[in-house]
Amino acid sequence: MNRRLLLLLPLVGFLVLAGFLYKGLSLDPKDIGSTMIGKPLPAFSLPSLEDPARSLGTADFKGQPALVNVWATWCPTCRAEHQMLNRLAGQGVAVYGINYKDDGDAARRWLTELGNPYRFNVEDPQGSLGINLGVYGAPETFLIDKDGIIRHKFVGAIDERVWREQLAPLYRELLDEAGQ
Repeated sequence: MNRRLLLLLPLVGFLVLAGFLYKGLSLDPKDIGSTMIGKPLPAFSLPSLEDPARSLGTADFKGQPALVNVWATWCPTCRAEHQMLNRLAGQGVAVYGINYKDDGDAARRWLTELGNPYRFNVEDPQGSLGINLGVYGAPETFLIDKDGIIRHKFVGAIDERVWREQLAPLYRELLDEAGQ
């Protein structure tokens, strides 16, 4: 009897391992989650990219639902999504920027050349705000409600499909909650 049990152990171990691997195949590798969902934006005080003498903080993000886009000039994917952000801003979507681990002069030139979809930009040259948000890289976009609570996180470039299928319905829901 013991011998028979010993022969079954490798099979049981294999089946358990196969189950975990099968489950892993159904997961979305871009969905890395966030511990910040349901929490307010972290407290900070950093300079405005557009006006470095002006300090921006958490309170500046409150008042309306918005996209908070983490971007940088060194990020090719950020360049790929920039036109879409310009289009969304032109449609009235509130978009705020966090210029992440970047050179401020290069970022200002970028916005002059490619257009500025952001209502304002936080300059985060050391990445401290990004670290507190749990940013892995750029671009990452957070959807916040009117109280500055993070409701959703998207990693990667926002394109028409991502906006239509994922972010727009959530944004409209937050607008409805805010009575806007």
